[in-house]
Amino acid sequence: MNSQSFSAVIARRTGKGFETVKPALPLRKLSDRDDFSKTLTMNLKHDVRAVALQFQIFGDFLSAGPYGSGHINDTYCVVFDQGGTQVRYILQRINHNIFRNPVALMENIRRVTEHLGSKTGSGPDATRRRLTLIFARDDKPYYCDELGNYWRGYIFIENARTFDAVESTDQAFQAAKAFGQFQKLLADLPPPGLHETIPDFHHTPKRFAALEKAVEADIANRAQQARPEIEFALRHRGITACLLDAKLPERVTHNDTKFNNVMLDKATGEGICVIDLDTVMPGLALYDFGDMVRTTTSPVTEDERDLRKVTMQFPMFEALVRGYLTTAAEFLTPAEKRCLPESAKLITFEIGIRFLTDFLAGDTYFKIHRDGHNLDRCRTQFKLVESIEQQETAMHRLVEKI
Repeated sequence: MNSQSFSAVIARRTGKGFETVKPALPLRKLSDRDDFSKTLTMNLKHDVRAVALQFQIFGDFLSAGPYGSGHINDTYCVVFDQGGTQVRYILQRINHNIFRNPVALMENIRRVTEHLGSKTGSGPDATRRRLTLIFARDDKPYYCDELGNYWRGYIFIENARTFDAVESTDQAFQAAKAFGQFQKLLADLPPPGLHETIPDFHHTPKRFAALEKAVEADIANRAQQARPEIEFALRHRGITACLLDAKLPERVTHNDTKFNNVMLDKATGEGICVIDLDTVMPGLALYDFGDMVRTTTSPVTEDERDLRKVTMQFPMFEALVRGYLTTAAEFLTPAEKRCLPESAKLITFEIGIRFLTDFLAGDTYFKIHRDGHNLDRCRTQFKLVESIEQQETAMHRLVEKI
């Protein structure tokens, strides 16, 4: 049997037991980025080989190395030899300092991925269109090592990639379409509700209350330095409950809809798979749309110091609206659709006050790489809020027209 015809088979657990699924497409040659040597494997901060052998992966372990650009979990690409073919998998150590209940988190991910699997079927491309968990040898959707670290495994999605920054309106359209499809497929997830992996994650009034406490305490003696930003936040107190007051329906939401959490097909550019499911939990659909606008429409990074460069690019916003409604219009209520522009402003404001709160508290949550980094991030978000406000009328007209 040659390497092209070989298909290794692994077991995937479903609500009805186990089904066999094909893993990632065989590799004829690894790229330079993923050509990890055994020496590198030995120098990793975790014994990834020992962890990998605790999962239901057949074949011989070859190598492992860090993968991706995430800052929360430790992600590794591991390579196994299966009948003479090199096959890649993803292993992740869950950051239990952020996600305090990894078992509940993995229960969420198991239910979500199995439901998505029931919707996408078992065709030749099915395992590229959703994340597929690899269960541990004890049949749990995770493995807990002797140090108390929780690990999970996924099939590696081949011939697709993520981008840290959007490069075109078509990419924005594809990402929004994929996130809308993700919400649509999970709209009928059976009860019970998912666990809240981070309670009150998008409860903006509570985030604002935390800011007020940080201003009052001023434990790092920075309030004077951030006086203009504090005053900006206080002037916008009135928008914090705009989505909660709209009485919108609760949905299953992703809650981290950065552009790089959608994989795009290398050949077609289609958004094929939504990744990073740690914050999938009950919420408002518009939290996801608002965060798409926040992270996709500005031409600069969220810590840009030259605020003249910060703007909401209307063509990018239009691409997001059109892409999202291509898949989400089927289940959104009229009120949800009407509030799309408000969600963009609210979520951008919310992350701005979170950066400001952390700056005032002494930079205890977000990783920083320079003095004043969180204040720079806050300023960028608030500048984007201003740009959104200047274009709000046009944003509403667009949404009404589509």
